[in-house]
Amino acid sequence: MPLFVPKDRKSLFRQFLAGMYDAVVITDPSGHILEINPRAEEHFGYQQEEVLDKPIATLIPGLSAEIVGRIRKGLDEDRRVMIDANGRNKDGSRFVCEVAISSIEMTDPDDLVFTIRNVERRRRILELLRAKEGAFDVAQSALFTCDQEGHFTSGNKAFREMFDLESDEDLAKASFDELMSDAPLPENFKKALDGQTTTTGLVAESDGEDDEEVEIVLAPNRLGKKVRGVVGSVLKV
Repeated sequence: MPLFVPKDRKSLFRQFLAGMYDAVVITDPSGHILEINPRAEEHFGYQQEEVLDKPIATLIPGLSAEIVGRIRKGLDEDRRVMIDANGRNKDGSRFVCEVAISSIEMTDPDDLVFTIRNVERRRRILELLRAKEGAFDVAQSALFTCDQEGHFTSGNKAFREMFDLESDEDLAKASFDELMSDAPLPENFKKALDGQTTTTGLVAESDGEDDEEVEIVLAPNRLGKKVRGVVGSVLKV
């Protein structure tokens, strides 16, 4: 039976770096690059040999030797250092990133590890969500979402006005069964939870002389493949 021969710590550390999701850059105490992992090569477009001994500012503009010195001092005082920055690719393009800095002993006890996460995708998603929230609230159709039990989790201004709900707090106290009990809506709610989309025309009572016709659409609210509730719209026709 062959004996297990443990690898040296540096070799294991490099394997760990190679498997990391984040870009990792290791520098000497003055911020000159000693090593980068494959993810950093992918992020920045450089091969490791192209950036060896170059300042970390090559990849993260603004991290001058003076700033690196301050960071190292903060680490000496056991502070956790996390900064928002802009990464710069080989082609000159930039991306928003979060950088966590820690210390490690590679060739020197004060060597630094910069762990870099590209947050451009996260920022785009947040901007998209804000845009959707804005469109949701200004839409003239009454729009709403419910959880699986039929409790309202959101409703736009048109929906709140349609059902005389003055605030989001009033909305949270209401339920689908209370506001939309007319057949076949309760059954359509169950169909939405089963993954179906339904459209129903109803005549709703109005404060005016004539009743109003409305069209109610109910559909599953999905998170991936899982249905987590129901989305709906109420449109006067």
